[in-house]
Amino acid sequence: MCCSCFLKRLSAALGAECLLSAAPIGALVRGKRDGVLVGGPTPHQCAIFTATSRHYVDRLFDPDPEKVLQGVIDMKNAVIGNNKQKANLIVLGAVPRLLYLLQQSSSSLELRTECAIVLGSLAMGTENNIKSLVDCHIIPALLQGLLCPDLIFIEACLRCLRTVFISPVTPVQLLYTDPTVIPHLMSLLSRSERTQEYITQIFSHCCKTPEHQTVLFNHGAIQNIAPLLISPSYKVRMQALKCFSVLAYENTQVSMTLVNVLVDGELLSQVFVKMMQRDHPIEMQLTAAKCLTYMCRAGAIRTDDSCIVLKTLPCLVRMCSKEHLLEERVEGAETLAYLMEPDVELQRIASTTDHLVAMLADYFKYPSSVSAITDIKRLDHDLKHAHELRQAAFKLYASLGSNDEDIRKKITETENMMDRIVSGLSESSIKVRLAAVRCLHSLSRSVQQLRTSFHDHAVWKPLMKLLQNAPDEVLVMASSTLCNLLLEFSPSKEPILESGVVELLCSLTQSDSPALRVNGIWALMNMAFQADQKVKVEIVRCLGTEQLFRLLSDPDANVLMKTLGLLRNLLSTRPHIDQIMSSHGKQIMQAVTLILEAEQSIEVKEQTLCILANIADGNTAKDLIMTNDDMLQKVKYYMGHSNVKLQLAATFCVSNLIWNEEDGSQERQDKLREMGFVDILHKLTQCSDPNLSDRAKTAMQQYLA
Repeated sequence: MCCSCFLKRLSAALGAECLLSAAPIGALVRGKRDGVLVGGPTPHQCAIFTATSRHYVDRLFDPDPEKVLQGVIDMKNAVIGNNKQKANLIVLGAVPRLLYLLQQSSSSLELRTECAIVLGSLAMGTENNIKSLVDCHIIPALLQGLLCPDLIFIEACLRCLRTVFISPVTPVQLLYTDPTVIPHLMSLLSRSERTQEYITQIFSHCCKTPEHQTVLFNHGAIQNIAPLLISPSYKVRMQALKCFSVLAYENTQVSMTLVNVLVDGELLSQVFVKMMQRDHPIEMQLTAAKCLTYMCRAGAIRTDDSCIVLKTLPCLVRMCSKEHLLEERVEGAETLAYLMEPDVELQRIASTTDHLVAMLADYFKYPSSVSAITDIKRLDHDLKHAHELRQAAFKLYASLGSNDEDIRKKITETENMMDRIVSGLSESSIKVRLAAVRCLHSLSRSVQQLRTSFHDHAVWKPLMKLLQNAPDEVLVMASSTLCNLLLEFSPSKEPILESGVVELLCSLTQSDSPALRVNGIWALMNMAFQADQKVKVEIVRCLGTEQLFRLLSDPDANVLMKTLGLLRNLLSTRPHIDQIMSSHGKQIMQAVTLILEAEQSIEVKEQTLCILANIADGNTAKDLIMTNDDMLQKVKYYMGHSNVKLQLAATFCVSNLIWNEEDGSQERQDKLREMGFVDILHKLTQCSDPNLSDRAKTAMQQYLA
């Protein structure tokens, strides 16, 4: 094959312009592109590099074992720091041969060890290199190599495995395919500091799911790794710590076990507390704080425990200051947000610690034009990742403001905060948009903010735009925020209605996602509350009776409850009740009957009886109940039910049916008397519940008037 043909095949196989070793600067062919001198290897030089790479591979097949060993050693020296050379060797078939030599019992230990070292070096190249190695089944070969008794060979195999497994392109499930692998790795932990470092690093990178946590837990991860926290090696301590953070995350079983573990006579939680001290490296402080955070969120440590309030929370707040690196500030803020998310007291403490609310404002100004960063590589990295700071700040603000009104006020009064949220809703990064809308949702729980900041900044406009085309996770949060903006006291309600939102919300009710169906119907329910008849008619028209009744039989209880809430809000004020019941009365009565007869929760049946009470308040709509003896019997049954809420709702319905001031009240009273309702009302006037007793007395007065 000619040189140019081979180069074409090589380039096509690796999808790169040229995958050969870099040429010395003096050997570059010089030319001009856009006025700048540029260079590249000549065809002659490419041929030389290719021949060199081919020579390395050919030596692996030499019949003399000593020459093979020397060839592997020379290859090891050639690939160090040279990604193009690594890529060439992979394309030329070096990996299968190296794996063959590594697995042959006839190969010397030195040769097998050198093969593992070269494979580890190849794995330190690009992600494409890793994919090629995994495709050549490097993982089973290296795992098999761990059965060898020689420690140096084991360490070389583990080092290579570590490099392969920490790559994001490696399927971590490959570690769990053979059930004997994890217990064997556990047994190798005691062999040396290197085996401890590599194995714990493999575990921390390959523990991605609850199933992985369970496998590691069941094979003694806690008791085997806990002693490593006091290892003389910092690397071992650090990797052991990372292991515990991934094991404890959202895992109650692991966290409850960890809280009782002793390390050299000291509780593990106290070991973590010591690791958060300022004299330890930032990486260690942060990871120890994450361990305690995860144990706390899993219920193993109380939120008011001193190790959380006085140690973990202040440590995480400290990580948010601008003296730390970007990734440390991001991790600190996100961990702190997770720690205090469900606990209002922690939110209050955090909001007054080290001026945290104001400190987070710096996350939006980074890196500034007068940045103290002098390292150009660091500055370039931070410019590319500055959006992660904004994302972390939005997450932390969302967590801080999720419950307390004063904290929300403090957040919105932070410089340009609302403008930043509005900008965040349209950022290119989907993660920033999601975090921004979460922050907006948290603040939208405040009546005061809905009436002031939200109105002043017209946040509904970017929110509506976000709802037009977004992934489900963003849609869920955005539609949830919209529910709050549609509450009757929100000034944003009117402009949102005028923007044609009804159709969008009706489409959400048809989603496969229960969360989106709930939010769609919830927003419509809020929209219908005390709304004009025009709005209600538009909702019914756009939603359609078929979809409305489909939602009334939705398997998700939340969807059903919100649909009943919508129906109840639609059926309020007499003209609206009569108008809707005249058009859809038959279907609504059928739906009410089905729900009252079905096995439903007390809350669902109470809401349904309240709808019936609203219908009973209509001028003409009440006839649909009075002419339906089956429905009247159901109302009577629920008046005598054991649950007070159902009795109260049913009694309210009767009260509306027999109200004296309305036409035909005498005939309705007579009919219900004949059916035995008066006797039940009389009994209810003497019941112990004051609300039910009062409601029954009010109904009885209609007969006495």
